[in-house]
Amino acid sequence: MDSADTLALLRLLDAGGRSEPRRRLLRGHDGAGAALDAGRPAWRAAGLDAAQQAALATRVEPPAVARWRRWLEESPGRRVIGLHEPDYPSLLRRLGSAPLALWVEGDADLLWHPAIAVVGSRAASAGGLRNAFEFSRAFAAAGMAVTSGLAAGIDAAAHEGALAVAGGRTVAVLGTAIDRPWPPGNAALCRRIAASGAVASELPPGAACSRGTFPSRNRIVMGLSLGVVVVEAALRSGAAITARLAAEAGREVFALPGSIHNPKARGCHRLIRDGATLVDSPADVLEALAPVALGLGEDLRGRLAAPIEAAGSTAAAAGPTGPPEGSHPQRLWQALGHDPTGMDELVARTGLTAAELASMLLLMELEGRVSVEHGRYSRKSQ
Repeated sequence: MDSADTLALLRLLDAGGRSEPRRRLLRGHDGAGAALDAGRPAWRAAGLDAAQQAALATRVEPPAVARWRRWLEESPGRRVIGLHEPDYPSLLRRLGSAPLALWVEGDADLLWHPAIAVVGSRAASAGGLRNAFEFSRAFAAAGMAVTSGLAAGIDAAAHEGALAVAGGRTVAVLGTAIDRPWPPGNAALCRRIAASGAVASELPPGAACSRGTFPSRNRIVMGLSLGVVVVEAALRSGAAITARLAAEAGREVFALPGSIHNPKARGCHRLIRDGATLVDSPADVLEALAPVALGLGEDLRGRLAAPIEAAGSTAAAAGPTGPPEGSHPQRLWQALGHDPTGMDELVARTGLTAAELASMLLLMELEGRVSVEHGRYSRKSQ
């Protein structure tokens, strides 16, 4: 687990109550530790109620905080990322209802990767499952991440499609606590995703879930994604809710048409009538989202504060017009060659950590300067 700031964030999460006052408190201070140290006058000014203030004022570590801390310390692949932190995914941060924190198991940097949400019915048809698998496999092969909710049916098929590609990326967003995947039948799939992708939840370890936490999960699936593809959906379904939230947030919404005799296609047909883009191939989606992915690259550039040149520029190679002499991006660029190189070798060549390299490699990949295949990186020929 990280610093005292993380412990302070856990205290803020444990305080419970309305989220917006705690958002204001975090925005008004340089980190969760500073927000906690500011004391009752600042807490009252932010709008925290008496119960929240009392929870923050106690000097005894609350049992929930101790439990969460143990979960974080059990594995280096576990994190909690607060809304105020630079690593919080920028697309999700733009939502007014963004969670105060995300609990993550796996590659947290993947939450920044350009992603497409693939959602649909739990009781999907054989054709719907096949479409979810094939579309997701095509998205992963094109370098996009696939985001879904780990539910049975379309969600599971979407995750499996992404995992079918060597180096394919997928993110599972749970409607349950981060340590209690649902349904139980997808627990093994959840472990595979955590090992090669990322599993995320706004619910901390041990938290109880309810019917309301699953619709709430849908906003995170949408919020992490450039666009939403609905494969099959009834008129009233979680997938339809996700699509509506996406449209309200300005995300692209795509829907696959189906048979007029399939009740699971009616939600898609309604979405198309309401303005969703009809698609019948993964290429349609990838082409529409390419410009949006470039905007995410600009957000990532700000996160890294790394002036890496754009793809196609005459300054594609490191040097006087590339990343600043001696900077981390330049060290990485010099360590890369045209032969594929694994992460361990790049760590040895640069002296940087894998986490630092992953963020820079992601930005270079977004800018079209780096190719990745089977987890190995190389300079892309210009």
